[in-house]
Amino acid sequence: MIIAAVGLERERRIVDGPGVEAIAGGGDKARLEAMLEARVASAHGIISIGIAGGLAPRLRTGDWVLADGVNGTPTDTEWTSRLAARLPEAARGPLLGVDSVVASSAEKANLHHTTGALAVDMESHIVAEAAERHRVPLAAIRVVVDPVERTIPRSALAGSRADGTIDPIAVMRSLARYPRDLIGLIRLSLDTRAARATLVRGRDLLGPGLGLLDTHFVPKGALALKADPAPADA
Repeated sequence: MIIAAVGLERERRIVDGPGVEAIAGGGDKARLEAMLEARVASAHGIISIGIAGGLAPRLRTGDWVLADGVNGTPTDTEWTSRLAARLPEAARGPLLGVDSVVASSAEKANLHHTTGALAVDMESHIVAEAAERHRVPLAAIRVVVDPVERTIPRSALAGSRADGTIDPIAVMRSLARYPRDLIGLIRLSLDTRAARATLVRGRDLLGPGLGLLDTHFVPKGALALKADPAPADA
C-alpha cells in the first residue's frame, strides 16, 4: 500500500485508488501527522502529491514539480526516476514544506531566493519527516496552482477547513468584507481547475501504484525495510 498525502479533499478523491490510500491534511499539521503515524507501519512508501504554490519564476499554472528532496531530506532515487519517466515534462528540484500558507507574491519570491525551492506546500515536509522516521521510501510530486507572481486572496484562505474541504459560506462572508478579492478569487478558481485537470491526467499516467508498486519495480531497500530480521541462529 502507498500512502499519498494531499492538501484538500478534492485532491484526495483524485489520487485515491487501488493500492493507494490518499489522506487530506487540510493545512492541519497535527492531524496529518496523526493520520500518517496510524498508517505508515504498513506502508511500502509515502508520497506527497497534489497542488502547490510556485516559487520559481519559470513555473506556470499546471506545471509539474518533481522533488529530488524536501527540506533537505532526499527522495527515493529509483522511485523518483520512475515518476520522471512517466512525467518527463516535470521540473526537477527541491520542494519546500511549510506549516502555514505562503500567500503573498513577495514572500514566495523570497523563499525561492533563500532556499532554491521550486514550489511550496503544507504537507511535503510532514511526509518527509514520517518517511525518514520510519525508514520507508519517500517521493514528492506537485502541480503548480498559483505561480510566484500571484498573491492568494484572503477570502480564499478564509474558507479552508481543517478536514481539507472548503467552507463556501466563510468565503462569501470574507468576500463581503473584502469585495476587491473577487477578481483574485475568480482567477484562483480558474487556476485551481486547470491544476486539478493536470493532476487527473498525471494520476492516470503514473498508474495505480504511483510508480512504486508497479510490476517488477521496487526501490532499493523497500523490501528489506519491511522484512522481519533473521533469527540470530539462522
